[in-house]
Amino acid sequence: MPWKNQGGGPWGSGPKGPWGSGPQPVGPRPPDLEDLLRRGQDRLQQIMPGGHFSGIGITLIILLIIAFWLLSGFFRVQSEELGVVLRFGKHVRTVQPGLNYHLPYPIETVLLPKALRVNTISIGMTLIDDPARRSRSIRDVPEESLMLTGDENIVDVDFTVLWRIKPDGVGDFLFNIQNPEGTVKAVAESAMREVIGRSQIQPILTGARNVTEQGVQELIQRTLDSYGAGILVTQVQMQKVDPPAQVIDAFRDVQAARANQEQLQNEAQTYANQVVPQARGRAAQILQAAEGYREQAIAEAKGQSARFLKIYEEYKKAPDVTRERIYLETMERVLGGADKLVYDGGAAGQGVVPYLPLGELTTKRPPTSGQQQSSGGNR
Repeated sequence: MPWKNQGGGPWGSGPKGPWGSGPQPVGPRPPDLEDLLRRGQDRLQQIMPGGHFSGIGITLIILLIIAFWLLSGFFRVQSEELGVVLRFGKHVRTVQPGLNYHLPYPIETVLLPKALRVNTISIGMTLIDDPARRSRSIRDVPEESLMLTGDENIVDVDFTVLWRIKPDGVGDFLFNIQNPEGTVKAVAESAMREVIGRSQIQPILTGARNVTEQGVQELIQRTLDSYGAGILVTQVQMQKVDPPAQVIDAFRDVQAARANQEQLQNEAQTYANQVVPQARGRAAQILQAAEGYREQAIAEAKGQSARFLKIYEEYKKAPDVTRERIYLETMERVLGGADKLVYDGGAAGQGVVPYLPLGELTTKRPPTSGQQQSSGGNR
């Protein structure tokens, strides 16, 4: 018989050892496992029909367990989520937001990624929460934002990338990449450095932002697609594009000088565009006038030559008559518009002969106002 079952031992009564009393328990005594099992059996017998484990009771318990197991397959997908159903760890289907069902665990499980939410990643800057002012402040990250351009200038670029999960690429997003945000940030920074490295600094700072953003977005998308990431890049926004802070004042002076140069060049080009067409128009007008005069002179010369040949033909036929006719026509042209004085220069001439201006007498002159009044009174 063991010492603990005896009423007393060589060291006295009770659970004592050879060195006196054993360690006494401190605090509440832990529950007895056998006592708990006995109480559970008693309560289950009270619930079962007949007060003991019968075939009907066991069947009812099994049916309740199966019912709870089947009901555990219902799940809800929120508005920004997509449900990815896995059957023994393999992706079998994707479900839309709402109440859905899958075979209970361990046959099928579900993952709920935020596939419909647009995520934002900032590169070159960090947003810091300010609890005192209840606002956010922006802190530059030079190791991310300073980049080298194609013409060996340094530019400070802060930009954000907007991305979401492709509706048909949820499985790739869950199983092909381990850290989606870190992957997108690393790829975006690398793509921006590559595009900036192929560009000149002047277009980047002025009017080539849209082209740069589009090029960076396409390069990011191609890289992520090659990874099989299942990510869609929706937009790239360049927030700040400036030279480094140490040289920004000098760079702005250079920009102002270049702007003045371009303005003067534009003004000179405008003046040239105005003067050159006018000079060309005047030159064309002079050329056309000279061409017209040449054609007129040639035509008159040809006409006079033809007339001379005609007269010459007539002259050969009747020289006297032709000579007399030419003389009379010439005198008619010479004396046709002059005042006429007839002078008799013969031996018996009387000198100046009175001339009767028959042409002036035959010309009807309009009556004066006094003549009109006298004619009206005679009526």
